[in-house]
Amino acid sequence: MATPRFNAVATTLALLSSATGCAGTAQGPAQASPPPVSRYPSTEADARFMSAMIGHHAQAVVMAGWAPTHGASPSVLRLAERLMSGQQDEIATMQQWLRDRGRPVPQGHNAEHGHLMPGMLSDAQLKQLEAAKGPEFDRLFLTFMIQHHRGAVAMVKELFGTPGSAQDDTVFKFASDVNVDQTTEIARMERMLSALPGGDPSS
Repeated sequence: MATPRFNAVATTLALLSSATGCAGTAQGPAQASPPPVSRYPSTEADARFMSAMIGHHAQAVVMAGWAPTHGASPSVLRLAERLMSGQQDEIATMQQWLRDRGRPVPQGHNAEHGHLMPGMLSDAQLKQLEAAKGPEFDRLFLTFMIQHHRGAVAMVKELFGTPGSAQDDTVFKFASDVNVDQTTEIARMERMLSALPGGDPSS
């Protein structure tokens, strides 16, 4: 039986995949350009990282998508909008990287394994966030998104610690950007959380 987390992430991935496919056909019959050739071949570790990060990002998109309807404060709403836009773009990048290399591209049916990835919310945490409104939503959103981002940073560290991985130019740049961007966002969200009544960025 599909869980609420699975259904939400699966829907997000399906919509993103559909949008990517439509964008690819909107230009008519023009022949697609070949993918850029890296100086170094990609590895299984690279493919696992990109595949896993798609599901990881998809859950963040689900979380951010609740902000407009759950009474988020203006600052949290702006943060959620930036996160959603950025992570949707990154999902498309990762899907295209896998597609260009003939790798399986994750869709909704295998997003169920997201709970195995660092930082991802449990079903109980997702239900708690979805039920929250107003200031409580702000507090939980920041708390859980910090947890989520820390997980992404841990995934990058694991990739870089795997011998022979991240030699592919695209993977190295993408993973490096994730590390820098999400570390910066963690610090920003910790400041936002500490400014809330009862906020505790160390949780």
